[in-house]
Parts: sequence; C-alpha cells; structure tokens
Amino acid sequence: MDFTLDDTQSEIAALAAKVLGAEDDPWRALAGSGLLALALPPDLEGDGLGVAEVSQVLTEVGRAAAPVPAYAALALGVLPVETLGTPAQRAEFLPPVAAGEGLLTAALHEPSAPLTADPAASARAANGKWLLDGVKTAVPYAAEATRILTPVTTPHGTAVYLVDPRADGVTLVPTRNSAGTPECTLRLDEVAVEEADLLFDRGAVAALHRFALAGALALGDGLVAGALALTVKHVGERAQFGRPLAAFQAVAGQIADVYVAARTVHLAVTSAVWRLAAGLDADAELDIAAYWLAEEAPKALATCHHLHGGVGVDETYPLHRYSSAVKDLGRALGGAAHRLGRLGERVAG
Repeated sequence: MDFTLDDTQSEIAALAAKVLGAEDDPWRALAGSGLLALALPPDLEGDGLGVAEVSQVLTEVGRAAAPVPAYAALALGVLPVETLGTPAQRAEFLPPVAAGEGLLTAALHEPSAPLTADPAASARAANGKWLLDGVKTAVPYAAEATRILTPVTTPHGTAVYLVDPRADGVTLVPTRNSAGTPECTLRLDEVAVEEADLLFDRGAVAALHRFALAGALALGDGLVAGALALTVKHVGERAQFGRPLAAFQAVAGQIADVYVAARTVHLAVTSAVWRLAAGLDADAELDIAAYWLAEEAPKALATCHHLHGGVGVDETYPLHRYSSAVKDLGRALGGAAHRLGRLGERVAG
C-alpha cells in the first residue's frame, strides 16, 4: 500500500494495528503492507515519509507487544541510513529491509556507557583503510543484521561506520535480555572498513541517537498503552465476590494511576517526536520523554501485574511480553537515574 503526505498518521497506525493483529507472521505482514517502506525515498519505491510516521508503526508494534525487529530495523537502521547515507548505501541496504528480507541495527552502547556520545571504540587509518577497535554492548539483532551502524572516535572526531557482522575481526557474543530477543556484545579487533562504509562523520552520532531515542520512546508508548488495555479488560471481566474487580475502589485507583502514567508518557513522546519530525531542536524533549518512560513505565507494568493476580505471572499470558520489553527498553535508554542525570546536566549547563 502506498502512502502520500496527505495520509494521516492515524491511518498508518490503524493499518499497523490491523496487520499486527491478524497475521501469524507479523514481520512479513508489515513488509507486505508497505509499512516498512514508509521512510524509503520514492526512487526506492518508498513513501518518502519520516520519523513521525515510522513512530506510529513502532507504537503499534509496542501496543501489540509483537516479537518483531521493528525498532532495530527502522529506528536504528532505516531512518539514519536514509537521512545520513549516500545514494549507493541507501540503494543497497534499505530495500531488503522494506521487503522484510534484511535487517539493520546499531551498536549504541559501551560498557558502563549507554548511548555514549564519546565512543571509546576507535578508528585509525592504516594502509589506505580504517581499522576499528572496541567493544559495544547490547546490540539488538547483531547476528541477523546485514550491517551494524557503529559509532567510533576518529582522529578527526566521531563518526558512524557500517560494519559487516561477518567481517574478519568481528566477534559476536550472545547475551541475555528480559524478552529473549536476539542480542549480542560486539567486539571489534582491527576490523578493516573502507571509505564506502562511512555512513557520515560530523554530527552522525548525535543524529543516530535522536532516531534511537525517538524509536524507543514510540515503542515504549505503545507498550504501556497495550499493557493498560490488557489490564482494563482483565479487571472488567474478572469477578470477585460477585462483582467485577474494576468495581472495587482500590482497583479503580490503581488503574487510574497506570492511566495517568500512560497519558503522561504519551504526551512527552508525542511532543518529542513532533519536534524531531518538524526539524526543530528536539534534544531536551527527547531527554524529558526518555526520563518519563524509564521512570514510569516499569512501575506501571508492575501495577498491571499486581492487578492480574496469579494470572500476571503466567508465562502463557501475554502481559509478560509487555513487562519484559519495557525492562529491555529501559536498559536501552540507560535507566531512569541515567536519564535524570542527563536532564540535570542540561539544567546545570
């Protein structure tokens, strides 16, 4: 399905919700519906849309807690490559993602340094090539990706390289996360890259971080909303002492708390994504929304589990998909204390 700039984000969200709710293979269904091609330029059979529309897809992925690599492929791959990449890079790497046949991801974190703006990983010139060294942690879908967007420090500043995970000198060590999705530690030992592998230099790391934050926020917004909807349905249908659980004041009060958290997160995320999509300075809003999500989402999901009682700890019940994904997302943001520290630095600065 082709979209134009006249199509509303609500229509994109409605299609994503329909696709994710009706198909046994949601990733192939997203590709077949054209939703993975939203940000591709028209010359690559895309819709020429941007972060606002992609965020709608990620929100619906979160609302369904769908086990698909949408965050890695779209927020960490398609959006930065489409924005920063050369025509040759876009033509090589974006169409396979849009078709559901390839993946891109990014290595944003280093040991004890989430979303670091000053990578310890380095690039040095040698014999007409660049050699990369360093360690990256918590790289989603690293082994499955065609390329990993990898921030490094060069003698001239920071840059982002497109690293082939199968190249000589690359070691992928599988790591565990809450949701059980693929994730690796990436070790680089004199990995040779060409100039053609340079995604961008000046400002590339900051741009990559903005897309990563926007995508994580959109996904988290959907996760909290989906968990709330699941819990509202449960307490409305489950009876205790001849009355629905929702009729008890204590239950209603806790649901209200989750609702307030969900709406607060949604407002902060919407503001941040809108500013980024509009080309405005969105860094402060992204940091604020990231803090609210990292602080409020885990508590909201804990309340949802509590209101489900014993059902909430049953791994065959879908609530655990939401809470596990929220835990991983909070870690990807660096945690609430890290996000609060970032805000403190803004105030002090």
